[in-house]
Amino acid sequence: MEIREKFVAAVQSSYAFKGESILIGSAILGNDQETGCQIRVPLKTMNRHGLIAGATGTGKTKSLQVIAESLSKCGVPVLLMDIKGDLSGIAAPGTINPVVEKRSKIIGMEWEPTGFPSELMTISDEPGVRLKATVSEFGPVLLGKILDLNENQTGILSMVFKYCDDKNLPLLDIEDLKTVLKYIQEDGKEEFQKDYGFFQTASAGTIMRSITSLEQQGAGRFFGEPSFDIFDLMRTDSEGNGIVNILRVTDIQSNTAIFSTFMLCLLAEIFQKMPERGDIEKPELVIFMDEAHLIFRNATKILLDQFEMTIKLIRSKGVGIILVTQSPDDIPAEVLGQLGLKIQHALRAFTAKDRKAIKLAAENYPLSTFYVANELITQMGTGEAMVTALNEKGMPTELVHVMMRPPFSRMDVLTDAEIHDLVRKSELVSKYNQDIDRESAYEILSDRMAEQEEFERRQKESLERSRYTSRPVGSSRREVTTFERIMKSPVTRTVAREVTRGLLGVLGLKRR
Repeated sequence: MEIREKFVAAVQSSYAFKGESILIGSAILGNDQETGCQIRVPLKTMNRHGLIAGATGTGKTKSLQVIAESLSKCGVPVLLMDIKGDLSGIAAPGTINPVVEKRSKIIGMEWEPTGFPSELMTISDEPGVRLKATVSEFGPVLLGKILDLNENQTGILSMVFKYCDDKNLPLLDIEDLKTVLKYIQEDGKEEFQKDYGFFQTASAGTIMRSITSLEQQGAGRFFGEPSFDIFDLMRTDSEGNGIVNILRVTDIQSNTAIFSTFMLCLLAEIFQKMPERGDIEKPELVIFMDEAHLIFRNATKILLDQFEMTIKLIRSKGVGIILVTQSPDDIPAEVLGQLGLKIQHALRAFTAKDRKAIKLAAENYPLSTFYVANELITQMGTGEAMVTALNEKGMPTELVHVMMRPPFSRMDVLTDAEIHDLVRKSELVSKYNQDIDRESAYEILSDRMAEQEEFERRQKESLERSRYTSRPVGSSRREVTTFERIMKSPVTRTVAREVTRGLLGVLGLKRR
């Protein structure tokens, strides 16, 4: 009884907040599920980023859903990366069942089925608002990652971007980039190498082949205009609830480079365009990255450094990032150290390697007098998690074993009919689901190359005409034989004249 009293006092003290907070569940101590301690996270610290980790089937997606619902209810817009296609149900009310009813009673909360205002988005063929970005917005480094270029090839791509900036050649879509590469290998090669340095034609050819391969994967769909305005992610509905933006990318799971690079591009644009906000009472936007390991898999040092810098600085813009993955090992240590909220679901130890990974994972959490973290992490049931957050002063809270609250929305996907109805009602679909083709590098250089071809054609025709008109009138186009050239030569004419004179002289003597 004494341990329980100390535990309740410690938890209530650690999780007592003055400002607005979101309920995520209630504390468990040993076999005691009804400690009466609700666990909340301060809304003020949700821009300090977070991690939701755990083995498959332990409840990560439902924890994501719970936090996204709570943020929306507090007027905070969210962006969800729906890799597996199981997050769209947040738009529809959930249904009661005995498990939900029992858990709600233990936590001491009133469960009410609720659907949250949602916007479906896509960078592929999924139904929803089409998110696009121009080639220029991606930049040579991120584009080089998609194209799987080496350092030298990425350097050439950087020179191409600089050339386009200097020559006022907008790079909007893939056709623009292909046209520029073709131009600097042919008509504009001398001009380019004079001002920007020598490049190997083979390297430019490799870049061109990589672009063609990317097009065949369907990546050309999210290059172009209208470019997506990141402030359209930060909307609320008429009742003040934050819009839940669901980016559905279930059909490009095999093209992880496309997805991860798009996310880095989106983060970079948010960082560049959002004003500094400092410490605010609630975030402007919270981004959930499901299957976060896809972003870091095979990432170059440049990209890792860029992501680390972004996650360090973007919180001052009022933006929080929550990474969802199976193990904390999936996240680089430099990034993991920046995550304030940690929700760790169970991990399973089947091998010696698994046990070592669990021990390391447990070391990411504060020491506790009430739990042995590396033992608890293997013993938790579905829908339970080890939790630590930051309090309003930015200090880590007590490590707690938590029974996560059930979501208010549907714990399943929307039907096709519901998806199409949601898309039909969208205000953003008419704004972004169109193709704009303004003058860019493709049109400018295509005209220039056409003019050059026309100039060369006219020069050739003029040369042919001059050759034709230089011949005497009535002359034949028949080729002159060697015999004819000899007979018409001055030497031949002189010899003939002298011979003729000789013959005439002889004839004249005979006549006399």
